[in-house]
Formats: sequence, structure tokens, C-alpha cells
Amino acid sequence: MKFIFTCGGTAGHINPALGVAQKLRELMPECEILFVGAEGHMESELVPREGFPIKTVKITNISRELSLEGLKHNADTVKNVLTATAESKKIIREFRPDVVIGTGGYVCYPVLKAAHSMGIPTIVHESNAVPGLTTKMLAGTADKILVGFEESRQYYKHKDRVIVTGTPVRRDFRGDDKTAAREKLGLPLDKPLVVSVWGSLGAAFMNKTMVGFIGKALGNPFFGLIHSAGKSGYRKMLDDMEKAGIKNAKERGMDVREYIYDMPLVMAAADLVICRSGASTLSELAVLGRPAILVPSPNVTNNHQEKNARVLEKAGAAVVISESEINEDKLLGSVSLLLSRPDTLAAMSEQMKKIGISDATERIADIVLDLVK
Repeated sequence: MKFIFTCGGTAGHINPALGVAQKLRELMPECEILFVGAEGHMESELVPREGFPIKTVKITNISRELSLEGLKHNADTVKNVLTATAESKKIIREFRPDVVIGTGGYVCYPVLKAAHSMGIPTIVHESNAVPGLTTKMLAGTADKILVGFEESRQYYKHKDRVIVTGTPVRRDFRGDDKTAAREKLGLPLDKPLVVSVWGSLGAAFMNKTMVGFIGKALGNPFFGLIHSAGKSGYRKMLDDMEKAGIKNAKERGMDVREYIYDMPLVMAAADLVICRSGASTLSELAVLGRPAILVPSPNVTNNHQEKNARVLEKAGAAVVISESEINEDKLLGSVSLLLSRPDTLAAMSEQMKKIGISDATERIADIVLDLVK
């Protein structure tokens, strides 16, 4: 059997596809898998790391800016969609997949539309509670619409095609326990670890907040920190730390990285995670059972991160702080309070595990195979 996965833009779109692809390869070692991504985006780096081939097409997003520049951008996007659809048809003709699966990102639209027009079964997975633009555009033609939340059903016209599966995670997130993970990372077993991650591309505002957070935490470093600044913000954050007089942070237990490539291992080692509330990240937390402080991004369509975060907060699995309210003192205070209450962290961990659909990857792999049949 042959499968095409299409995804792009952020790790939140890429990792679920990798999780299902890994499961299909595990079930059928002889199967062939190809990824199709957007030209110049991070899938070109992350997908080959997991041993899968990838081809790219040129595609751009839709601008919501009501200006001449916005209109020009969207005109270029329409041209790119037509070109990308033609390129996708060529890739599909050459590879001849049995099913095409999209897990998010603008690149899904031309690839899945091309596959549908050629009579090939298609699946689109939406991990957020509220469907994004690409999913809305594909919902009318996709053979199956897979969603992460039961509440999501209401947003789709063809409810008979909608299946609640949860959001898949890479198999790496089911490996090590906390002790094993810390031993592999060379971290002390008796010192709390906080992991701070703001999406694969980083977040300028939160990086700025973390500079102050690290500076004050180093005054009483009773916990360790691994912070991902993101590719676009890493160098600036190091410069800001230097200007703030923060020296030898890593040697003192505060490790700032461009990107956390060994995320499953690092998250498994954590006592507490500070992060955005994208659905893919929340699914990873749920599988690991890691309590979290969530700071929803205010710059997303339909405010879906806020909605995702409140579900976890209501269940007692996370603390939510809006970006408008957060500062280095409030964040450090919240972290210190939670780390000083191990019983609270343990209870949050149990609730986090209950929220997740632990077999989401297996469910989706089964749906893919049923569609082939």
C-alpha cells in the first residue's frame, strides 16, 4: 500500500502526520509513504529526520489584511494554489497513493483537492476545537473528517463523515518515564525541571518575558529550565539576555535552545510545562500526563487556543494565564507555587492523562486502512 501525508507550517501540523505514518509503517513495514509539504517550511527539515521522503510545492497563506498589499498577496496565493494543485497531481500520478491524509497547513488544500479530483480517497484531520480555514474548505469533499474534540462536530455540515479520534502523537512520546528521561539527558533526579516551549517558530513576546523570568529565577535556582526560543527568536533572546547581564545561564541550569529536537525526551523529564495551547501540544502533554501552565496565543483564528486551554483548566489539568495578564513575576510566582506543591502537580498529572485519547494514532491508522478496503 502507498500513502501520501500532507502537512506544513508548524510542528503542530507535522507531528500528528508523523505519528500516524510511523504507526502505518509499524503495521505494514512494506508500505510506501511520501510527504508533501510547503516549499521553504520546517517540514522539509523535520520529516526527513524521521526517515520519510518529502516533496514540496509552492503555496502561500490567505491574508486577512484589508489593504492593497493584502489583496495583492491573495492574488498571488490564488495563482500559487492553481500551480500547486497541478504539481500535486503530478506527484500523485507518479506515486499512485491509496489514500491521501492531510493534518493541517495551507499545503493540504491543493494536495487533497488534487487527490479528490483524481478519485483517490482523502482524509483531513483537524486537531483544534474550531476548524481552521483549510479544513472548512476541504470539509465538503473529504471522505473522512477526523477531529480532536467531541465539541467539534457542531461545526461541520456533513456530520456523517466526522469521527472523533483525538490528536495523534509521535510514538516517541510513549517511551521513557521521568527517571529514564532525566538519566538520558544527564539531568539531576532531585531537582525539579520546567520545560518552556512556545511553538516551533517561537513567540517574541514570551521570549521577552522568559528573559526576565530567567534573570529572576537565577537568584534562587531551585529548579532547572529548558526553554525553546524558536528559530526566529533565538539569536535575539541571547542578545537580550546578554544586555540584561545574564551570564552562564546554561551552566547554572537554565538552558535556552533554538529548538527542542528531542521534545519527547525533554517533556518526559519535566515536572511542569509552560506553553501555548495548540491542540498538538496538548495531546502530547495528555499522553505524558504532564501538568502545564498554558498561555494561549491571541494571534490565532477563532481564538481556538483559548478554547482548547479552558477545557484543560476546567478539568484541573492546567493553569491558564492570558498573554495580556502575564509578566515575569506572575509566571515565576505560578511556577514556584506549583513546584512547591507536589500533591497538586500529581493531581493535575492524573487529570491530564484522563483528558487525552491515548490511542488516537491507532484509531486514525485503522480509519486509513478501512478507507483503503
